[in-house]
Amino acid sequence: MPRAAALALLVVSATGCSSEALDEWSRGGMPVNITEQAEVVQNLWNGSWIAAIATGVVVMALILWACLFHRKKKNSKEELPPQVRYNLPIEILYTVVPIVMVSVFFYFTARDQNYLGEFSKSPDVKVKVEAFQWSWRFTTDYQGKKAEVVGVPVSDYDKGPQLVLPVNKKVLFELHSPDVIHSFWVPSFLFKRDVIPGNINKNNKFEITTLNKPGIYAGRCAELCGTDHSRMLFSVKLVPQAEYDAYIAGQAGRTQ
Repeated sequence: MPRAAALALLVVSATGCSSEALDEWSRGGMPVNITEQAEVVQNLWNGSWIAAIATGVVVMALILWACLFHRKKKNSKEELPPQVRYNLPIEILYTVVPIVMVSVFFYFTARDQNYLGEFSKSPDVKVKVEAFQWSWRFTTDYQGKKAEVVGVPVSDYDKGPQLVLPVNKKVLFELHSPDVIHSFWVPSFLFKRDVIPGNINKNNKFEITTLNKPGIYAGRCAELCGTDHSRMLFSVKLVPQAEYDAYIAGQAGRTQ
């Protein structure tokens, strides 16, 4: 272990990479995840890339091998190199392997998709998200107290409506739209869901469990919805529990 740690430190020093850069590289360029569900999506993403790269390496190796060892030799009297036909083991191999790969991808994708669609019986926080042309209304219900934030079209996330949430809590989102289809997207959730008018059912709900990562994270509409679609910006602020209690006490019953 000491040798491995020293080697890792040497690699970092030699490449001039910071810990933040390495962390971003390990995420495959994805945003910092701030929910348990986002970590599941990140793991599925990483696993898919690893499998894809491994498959690409094997395919390229086979192509190079075929080019090098089955090319026409100099001074050869043969018109073509030896041909492989009706080789049952090879045909079974290149039929079975893709089927196994697709089946594995399907299993892990279906497993994670089912997890992302789960709801707890009693979430800690409920948020009613109303997407309208061209901003957002967030109505938070926490322990019987409600706080509402209404926004207007803006050109900067910091100036848009801000949804405040506590860390380490289960949060249920209910999505509504009075006009057209919108899409509620917080990149750090690694997840988005369309907001469909009149579709008040399971498809317009999702639940997250926030991580202990206080900070402000950008959000936006991810579905082209009209003239000011690009200005349909908002932010999510994760705060410690004590700060959240103070926020709810100060905002309950008020509209921003």
